[in-house]
Amino acid sequence: MTRTLTALALIGLAGSISACGQDKPATGTPVADGAHATAMLMTAAGTPAGKATVTEVAGGLRYTLDVQGLPPGTHGAHVHTTGRCDAPDFTTAGGHWNPTSMKHGSMNPAGPHQGDLPNLTVGNDGRGTLAATVPGQTMAGLLDADGAALVIHAGPDDLMTDPAGNSGERIACGVIQPA
Repeated sequence: MTRTLTALALIGLAGSISACGQDKPATGTPVADGAHATAMLMTAAGTPAGKATVTEVAGGLRYTLDVQGLPPGTHGAHVHTTGRCDAPDFTTAGGHWNPTSMKHGSMNPAGPHQGDLPNLTVGNDGRGTLAATVPGQTMAGLLDADGAALVIHAGPDDLMTDPAGNSGERIACGVIQPA
């Protein structure tokens, strides 16, 4: 048992040493002069609901959400395929951004979509924040010809059920625009 643990420790140390010599930054590392985009979130009643920022990082995109005036609890948050947020139901935003044709959710063995983000928790004061990096995404892919939108749903995302994690109606939406 001791030899096995020592061997595993040495393998881990060797992997760490070899990784130190790499010039490639880790996924999520800020990119000098990386592109930025923002989305001003609105409710169906037209009330401001916060802001989402998208930043280009090494190996993907980082999403930062700062929301206000939303119902307390856990809410699904997703990137949708079309840059439109027509009230009252925001269906003009289309389905989840899924250029790789995966199934929904990080817990789905055939997932996730590129548009799947972790759940957003909103406190009793109506405020919440979320920060997540999604590997493999590009700003060019996100801001294609018909754009993209960030949508907050009424309920939690179960992180598995296709197509939207049973997260319920769309309660806030913002069109993602280049900064």
